[in-house]
Amino acid sequence: MTDEAATVAHIDLALVDDCLERFFTVSSARAQAFGRPSEELWRVLRKASMGGKRFRPRMVLTAYAGLGGTDVHAAANVGAAYELLHTALVVHDDVIDRDWSRRGQPNVAGSFRDNGTTGGLPLPTAEHRGMSAAVIAGDLALAGAPRFIEASGADADHRARLLDLFDDAVFASAAGEMADVDLTHGVMPTVDEVLAMERAKTSVYSFEAPLQSGAVLAGAPETVVAALGAFGREIGIAYQVVDDLLGVFGDEAATGKTAIGDLREGKRTMLIAYAATTECWAELAPYLGDPDLTEERAAEMRRLLVHCGAHDAALARVREHTALARAELAALPYDLAVRLEALVSELVERVR
Repeated sequence: MTDEAATVAHIDLALVDDCLERFFTVSSARAQAFGRPSEELWRVLRKASMGGKRFRPRMVLTAYAGLGGTDVHAAANVGAAYELLHTALVVHDDVIDRDWSRRGQPNVAGSFRDNGTTGGLPLPTAEHRGMSAAVIAGDLALAGAPRFIEASGADADHRARLLDLFDDAVFASAAGEMADVDLTHGVMPTVDEVLAMERAKTSVYSFEAPLQSGAVLAGAPETVVAALGAFGREIGIAYQVVDDLLGVFGDEAATGKTAIGDLREGKRTMLIAYAATTECWAELAPYLGDPDLTEERAAEMRRLLVHCGAHDAALARVREHTALARAELAALPYDLAVRLEALVSELVERVR
């Protein structure tokens, strides 16, 4: 990315932050009429939306700018829609996973639980309060997100198409989340079932829909919109496999994420689904999902995942889907293809 392009991207993402800040300022003012619990709900939800890398808005802005779009305020609003959707889905996902923190800090549920215990509530009651607040907060973010598309200023036809893409993303994510719940508690899924779940749960709303939305907003032909969807699907799958690899083999100092959490949780990633088909599984299975898993035992599990071929199989899938994504660049205008090629390298070679 050139210095000029980086400056433009920075400005555009600042506009996304402005859109979100206005949304939370107005919502917080409205909450005052309903009393302190409502005000606290919006304060905590606003905090949950802060500090991210604005990854999904970047997808919108990259496609939009690469296709000649010039209305940065319209693009920022569409980007804000996907960022608020991300906040909603993360808040709800934490409820499903019964998590009380995110990135080392109390999440929405954890904040309301902790406030409850500080106020004298017994722990079970405080935990119910926290989970309830998180469900409500996620609902508020989910309901508010499409309003940014309405505020984008896009004409009626483009707005309808943008709302359809957004709705498809929500629909797919819900289906993927439900599949994730069932895969966690059912029989061991196949590698393809895991990747299909991850694509629906995360890749559609993180890659496919934002990229296509940027194209639609820029007035691109449907062939370009379709090619961006295919590119987003393939790079999204590659991204998820890299994420699964980092969740077990990543350098915690570089990623900022624990490399033992997925093993303690018993998360059914591609690595685990592949390993379950090998002779190493008998040694791995007893320790997968052990909340008291030690670092020494985790190191042995990593060795087994390498020995059984799961690590190499995951890397092969990353290469396969990255190549398929790059193949879609031929159908895109040169300037956009160059921007997306740089994005490919960043996504599959990332350490964070």
